[in-house]
Amino acid sequence: MTEHFPILVPGANGNGGRLKVTAPYDGSPAGSVANAGADDVERALATAHALYRDRGGWLPGAERIAVLERTAALMQERAEALALEAAREGGKPLVDSRVEVARAIDGVKNCAELLRHEGGVEVPMGIDAASAGRLAFTHREPMGVVVAISAFNHPLNLIVHQVGPAIAAGCPVIVKPAEDTPLSCMGFVNLLREAGLPEAWCQALVVDDTALAEGLATDPRVGFLSFIGSARVGWTLRSRLAPGTRCALEHGGAAPVLVAADADLDHALPLVARAGLYHAGQVCVSVQRVYAHEAVMDDVVAGLAAAAAAMTVGDPTLEDTAVGPLIRPAEVDRVEAWVAEAVAGGGAVATGGDRLSDTCFAPTIVAPPDPGVRLGREEVFGPVIAVYPYRDLEQAMAAANDLPFAFQAAVFTRDIDTAMAAYRGLDASAVMINDHTAFRVDWMPFAGLRQSGLGVGGIPYTYRDMTIEKLMVLRSGAL
Repeated sequence: MTEHFPILVPGANGNGGRLKVTAPYDGSPAGSVANAGADDVERALATAHALYRDRGGWLPGAERIAVLERTAALMQERAEALALEAAREGGKPLVDSRVEVARAIDGVKNCAELLRHEGGVEVPMGIDAASAGRLAFTHREPMGVVVAISAFNHPLNLIVHQVGPAIAAGCPVIVKPAEDTPLSCMGFVNLLREAGLPEAWCQALVVDDTALAEGLATDPRVGFLSFIGSARVGWTLRSRLAPGTRCALEHGGAAPVLVAADADLDHALPLVARAGLYHAGQVCVSVQRVYAHEAVMDDVVAGLAAAAAAMTVGDPTLEDTAVGPLIRPAEVDRVEAWVAEAVAGGGAVATGGDRLSDTCFAPTIVAPPDPGVRLGREEVFGPVIAVYPYRDLEQAMAAANDLPFAFQAAVFTRDIDTAMAAYRGLDASAVMINDHTAFRVDWMPFAGLRQSGLGVGGIPYTYRDMTIEKLMVLRSGAL
């Protein structure tokens, strides 16, 4: 049974047509969402802006905490249904979608806890003649209207990361989910409302007009833009933001992993294979480039190939599926072309290398392609890992750093000096030691550097971005 969602904007016209959502695995109907028109976008912005300007009507912190706590409880009650919905519409296997839902529930709880721990600070006064007789402190206030534009690959948890901190901060928020996967978002917004959040404080819509979406993001009434998606779109939107609008952009990269000669391969290779191939590689920090010391190069390729070949590819709603479809058939065509180019550039396919259907591509290990091909220089966002040999650590780090992207990286080694040298030498916002590049917990900083993004994600960091630390200075002769 499929579900239809109206535009979640109070008073919306809803005459912009209907977006039909299909399962990426087999094209079966997954649900539908009403498209918003220009009037609906304007109504959403006007509603959110009016809420923010009415300071007397801001939601008290206790009410925000209660809404978030009740939302987490509702999500826990319906966790299996949420996981199945995410798996159907996004293609991430059910086993991984359950993990996503558990993370999302914990993320909502994290948002509620922020109000207990993320306060202002005292600014020292009375320490010289200029500051004598004064007391100063800061208090957090909402930044303004938040517009959140999201991606398809984590259809529930990404929304929680963008919407949850906005609610915790007291910001009215308008969220536009990815057109491929809007159902989980709409369901989450309805859960917030069921938990007691007034409708106008979190509005959700989809649009089929790029100009309308850009107008939503760049409207001068927007205080903060949260964008997760392609670098091309993200940087374009940033260049067109209204003066004063702040933003955070999360794009992606071609995550590098260094495997030293002394690495524990039995530990490392299953982690690396899974981190590169789960969700068909459609994760912004999926392992894409592995640099293996020449002494273990053959063992690394063979081990990754064995792990990849053992992964069951198919229907993401089935319990035993390890790798599901790519989000659209056109992505299968693209990944196939990239692998063919890598082979033409000297790479050898150790396993996979071909499409299994119009929607699925085999988990693939290529070693070693020319580093100049697209697989070596751009984000593949598909189930493909490239493996390269190296002779010394400096050479490996130079190759890993030789891209305009920098996000998370990893090194596998038993030597503390190798680990520390990699931590210092890799261009990355995070370096994992004996763990894979896709490791994340939602309270840690998560930041793309250079073309990989702008600002720092992670729930507490997003909350801080969405607040103003407002200063009060008291002057008194009694001080």
